[in-house]
Amino acid sequence: MRIAVLKFGGTSVANETKRNHAVQRIREALEEGRRVVVVVSAMGRKPEPYATDTLLSLVQEVDPELPPREKDLLMACGEIISSVVMTASLRRAGIEATSLTGWQAGIVTTEQFGEARIQRVEVGRIRQELEQDRVAVIAGFQGASENGEIATLGRGGSDTTAVAVGAALGAEVVDIFTDVKGVYTVDPRLVSDARILTYVSYQEVCQLAQEGAKVIHPRAVEIAMKNHQSVRVRSTELPDKGTLICAPHHAGDDYCCDRLITGIAHMAPITQIKVNTSQWPDPALTGQTVFQALAEAEISVDFINVHPAAVIFTVPDEITAKATRVLEELGLCPEVRQGCAKVAVVGINMTGVPGVMAQIVVALNREKVPILQSADSYTTIWCLIPIKDLTVALNALHRQFCLT
Repeated sequence: MRIAVLKFGGTSVANETKRNHAVQRIREALEEGRRVVVVVSAMGRKPEPYATDTLLSLVQEVDPELPPREKDLLMACGEIISSVVMTASLRRAGIEATSLTGWQAGIVTTEQFGEARIQRVEVGRIRQELEQDRVAVIAGFQGASENGEIATLGRGGSDTTAVAVGAALGAEVVDIFTDVKGVYTVDPRLVSDARILTYVSYQEVCQLAQEGAKVIHPRAVEIAMKNHQSVRVRSTELPDKGTLICAPHHAGDDYCCDRLITGIAHMAPITQIKVNTSQWPDPALTGQTVFQALAEAEISVDFINVHPAAVIFTVPDEITAKATRVLEELGLCPEVRQGCAKVAVVGINMTGVPGVMAQIVVALNREKVPILQSADSYTTIWCLIPIKDLTVALNALHRQFCLT
């Protein structure tokens, strides 16, 4: 049985016109001789009535401290509604379909409400529908624990659902349909010369996604990589093949082995916080004290540099006040710089290649963009810059590495 899993995000099922585009993509997969599983997100975004954030707003004023278990019961409704509406759209188009909740589709999760992990997918019910020549339309973002507790998978959870289901079924491909044509070399809203990548490796797209490229959830990529599951990011409105995500040796002629840099991602706005270790009685323990206090306050930090003279890190702008308050309660006087952007230059072929950082510095210096902080790994170099220089910096780096 040849199987395709097609996932449609919230903007792809937001209204009848967009759902009709989705139906056309499903029909094309059926005409190619595949049995089709569809995974859907909740319809649209707030303030649209069935979007996840809209549903949450129903209880936020009533009880801001509503337990995560109850929140998950509410949030799961958006995808269930979407699955039934999509099933109705398919039936109207003459395509037999059955809607399934996450737990009816056999998705077994942990009980970590709001951020559950998929433990396994029991695909018997899905296969039953496919064998009856019906499209199985699954509500994404959700599942149930061994104890029958409904749990959601966190933001981007429908991507995770689709890839996990595809891997469990041995699908030929998982298509992630969205409102863009594929994975771009850089944000096309900020760089007019951005182009679509025909192929990108698991490692690269995961890094791009973690650094702010909103194309597919990193957790979904990790599942795909573990199970050798090919994934495509495609446009709902166009029949284009989009971007293939797979291992390099599976890409064939689409893989450019000479490609030093694959893409550039960014995250903004963020705040840089610097703590001078001389402020602490024992400078050697400053970092330990700072990071323990932030962890106890449930503040996640990023872009960490620890030096003998200072501890430097970043947080999202919206939690700057909270982080600053935690540090001041320790008797510290943090230096706070809001309005920053983190730029990530990503490429699996940069490992061991001299001069990549030199090119980054040349490109940014040419445009007089200051580098406030930097770090690197085998596949990525990060630079922190003022957010006011973000568009100029992205364009300069895109040109420097000939990504047009």
